[in-house]
Amino acid sequence: MSSIKKVFITALFSVFIGFLVHAQETPVINKDSLAFESGKEYILGDFTIKGLHKFSEQAVKVHSGLTKGASIKLPGDKLTSAIKRLYETDQFSKVDVFLVKLDGNTAYLEFEITELPQIDKILFPNLGKAKARTLTDEASIKTGDMVTENLIITTKNFYKNKYKKDGYLKTAVDIKTRKGKKPNTVDVLIYIDKGERIKINKINIVGNSELSDKKLRKKMKNTKQKKFGRFWKRSKYVASDYKDDLNKIIDVYSEKGYRDAIITDKKIVWNDDNTIDLDISLSEGKKYYFGNIAFIGNTVYSDTQLQKFLRLEKGDVYNSKVLKERVSGDGTPDSEDLQSLYLNRGYLFANVTPVETKVMNDSIDVEIRIYEDDPATIRNVSVSGNTRTNDHVIYRELYTKPGNLFSKEDIIRSIREISQLGFFDAENIVPDVQPNQIDKTVDIAYSVAEKGSSQIELQGGYGGNSFIGTLGLSFNNFAIKDLFKKSAYKPLPMGDGQALSLRLQKSKFYSTYSFSFTEPWLGGKKPKSLSISVYNSRQFGYTSNYDVNKDQGLNIWGASLGLGERLKWPDNYFQLTQSISFQRYELSNYRAISSLSFSDGASNNASYNVVLARNSAGPNPIFPTKGSDISLGFKFTPPFSLLNDKDYSTMEDSEKYKWLEYYKTTFKAKWYTPLFDKVVLMTNAEFGILGYYNKDIGYSPFERYIVGGDGLSQYRFDGSETIGLRGYENGGLSDRANGGTMYNKFTVEARYPITLKPSASIYVTGFLEAGNSYNKFDNFNPFFLKRAAGAGVRIFMPAFGLLGIDFAHGFDKLPGATEKSGWQTHFIIGQQF
Repeated sequence: MSSIKKVFITALFSVFIGFLVHAQETPVINKDSLAFESGKEYILGDFTIKGLHKFSEQAVKVHSGLTKGASIKLPGDKLTSAIKRLYETDQFSKVDVFLVKLDGNTAYLEFEITELPQIDKILFPNLGKAKARTLTDEASIKTGDMVTENLIITTKNFYKNKYKKDGYLKTAVDIKTRKGKKPNTVDVLIYIDKGERIKINKINIVGNSELSDKKLRKKMKNTKQKKFGRFWKRSKYVASDYKDDLNKIIDVYSEKGYRDAIITDKKIVWNDDNTIDLDISLSEGKKYYFGNIAFIGNTVYSDTQLQKFLRLEKGDVYNSKVLKERVSGDGTPDSEDLQSLYLNRGYLFANVTPVETKVMNDSIDVEIRIYEDDPATIRNVSVSGNTRTNDHVIYRELYTKPGNLFSKEDIIRSIREISQLGFFDAENIVPDVQPNQIDKTVDIAYSVAEKGSSQIELQGGYGGNSFIGTLGLSFNNFAIKDLFKKSAYKPLPMGDGQALSLRLQKSKFYSTYSFSFTEPWLGGKKPKSLSISVYNSRQFGYTSNYDVNKDQGLNIWGASLGLGERLKWPDNYFQLTQSISFQRYELSNYRAISSLSFSDGASNNASYNVVLARNSAGPNPIFPTKGSDISLGFKFTPPFSLLNDKDYSTMEDSEKYKWLEYYKTTFKAKWYTPLFDKVVLMTNAEFGILGYYNKDIGYSPFERYIVGGDGLSQYRFDGSETIGLRGYENGGLSDRANGGTMYNKFTVEARYPITLKPSASIYVTGFLEAGNSYNKFDNFNPFFLKRAAGAGVRIFMPAFGLLGIDFAHGFDKLPGATEKSGWQTHFIIGQQF
């Protein structure tokens, strides 16, 4: 600016990013003898910014902290601070400030700024495009970033560490820049030479006598030496994993009583074959035992009660990990520890702390110091996140009620009950406990996330020489009270937790229609359910050419009414369900039921059904990880033949079966046990028996067991129960014409979740299964089982329900077959095994 006299107030500041500007006042350099008084306060008239490409002038002014009209000194702290702020943004390589005009007591400044260059392109010259794209996405560097020394160093370290985690310890990264095509830009060229993967040849452990090398190496989960045949865990060296594994060695010693064990030295030794040895030296120390264990401060529970719950005795091997878990918990919701013992009694503010009080020879005395405080009362309970489900549907399931004492168990149970509704993502039910120590109260806020709970089934296909069409609608959060409320149709009245189901299926050989409705809280005050269902099925005969013959038919229609109630005894996981049902079977020239000697006529089935069940499985109903689901059911008709004097030995079948009579007993039990990581073991045992009152009548031609295959009930409404047993054809283990009168089944299945997101829950399974069907009690042999093994996958999507596929191998022959069943593929829709 040759026409304007300037004074160069600030010389070049350091280009190093992050460098702090000197604390002392900025020196003044007079170039054209523009007169100003050093140290005098001036009014900042205005200031301009020159040299900008990326940033606006106003943005830089704001960030400098200087404002028009402010008082400043030349030189002075305010000007120094402004320059410091601009450098600390890591966006500028040079900041110069000039005094361009002096009007009395008013000074005008000009900032000349050099922006750091921006990244135009990121290139990996020695890598392919796909790999380069992946590496670019993984790092924090991106186009448009300002090129700073810190960015270069951070990027270089990122790629080095990335490859080191995969065992490439000698990875070299070089980063260069070249001028970009756009103004003030550069291209960044990243050269990566990962070298060879460095494997761990040997892990040498010195100083151990009580625990073997093999056992200690086994505890090192992520640091393994080379071993032939082990493909699931590579022998790579990762520094962070190695550090964790060294801590695991100390932990295993601590669990064995060696509380003084330490790693005294560790070395990495490079071998000529480009492998490394890890040399670990340790000192075990001596083994300790529990001495006296005393409880201090307890009034709610006696020493005997606490000792029984602690489950540690004088003379036991000292284990600090177990001591901590027995006192404060192991991190799981069902942890049995002293802290939880108090929490379940309302003592939210209690504090239980184990303290080592004395170490004598090899014994350690421990005091369990307890500060009980007063119990906490629940003040408020709230729920958020339920956008479709009405509040009362959730509140009625909660075990945490205002006015009750706080209980950790009640919170866990409440989470399970909300999850069991099926309307919310079971993995995202979060209780927020908000204690108020002043008045000894607590507020509990449950956060939920709605998921789709209704399902639609719309499918068509060709099978059995006929097109089959199916339409099914299941609304599992229905609100029948809003049925005539126009504004509630979004698209249907929802939110009251009721279940409404409609299903239609039709082909040229049969048609089925069914309707059901369930109100889980009849009256809205107690958990008593009401269920209603009606259905109809028409089946037609067929000719030798597989054409439909409507002159032959079986028409089944029926209805049922059920009442259910949650019980408080033996505990509140029990439920009693009772129902009455009526079915009518009308035969018209229909000869497909071989156990009936007549083809025209009608049979009636009036029955009473009672089921006692206990279901504690959960908390996620799609993927239970603990608990059990056990039920015992009885179904029977009146013993008509015992209430009259008729002779049934000579009676025609059409008269004999006019009113069906039988009794059925069914037992089913599933247990869910967490194994390791996320793997859950499901074990299942079940059996069923159909009996009769009068031997002259014998077994009912209906209400049989159909065993084998995928377990899909298809279109049966004759009371038959379809029992899945993978590895065999559908119904292949039962009498194909009539079905069995007894069955048993056993399953052991390991499950592993891939994802449990509300949009789709996916898990894989591996299973062993065995079972069989029997025609009568005399043929029953609990050890004569048809065995199978296989694997499969399950996908649960809210809109479609449970879908899956299993590949199973049947090891035994089907009845009447000459070869074993072999491999079978089963498609699973809507039911669990």
